[in-house]
Amino acid sequence: MPAQPKAKKKDDKYVYANGKRKESIARVRLYFGGKGDITINEKPLKEYLQVKIQEDCILAPLKLTGLAKNFDISVKVQGGGWNSQAGAIRHGISKALLEHDEMLRATLKKAGFLTRDSRSKERKKYGLKRARRAPQFSKR
Repeated sequence: MPAQPKAKKKDDKYVYANGKRKESIARVRLYFGGKGDITINEKPLKEYLQVKIQEDCILAPLKLTGLAKNFDISVKVQGGGWNSQAGAIRHGISKALLEHDEMLRATLKKAGFLTRDSRSKERKKYGLKRARRAPQFSKR
């Protein structure tokens, strides 16, 4: 039997979703009736991020659906590097938008925002220095 979608209560103030990429985990809340403010780890978006490309990555699902000014977004992100965190936040925002409106699934799925990027660091092998880096060879 397929899982029934959760019915939103009228007194709900936000929708919640997790996003992941590599070692990063982002917990995203979309607050209804906002002005478009985004806070990441209690800092404004512009202050937290290093590069404009990361900002574009995070805002991509909102621009694609045209809902950029409809929500205030609060994010708690931990682990990984800057780009990994940006990817995790994008994944979390996409999943939260889906919680808000199931009709956005086709748009977000086509753009690839709902698919978890499963690439991760390859494990180190014995006899090697890293995953594939062998010790230096000396003929003599």
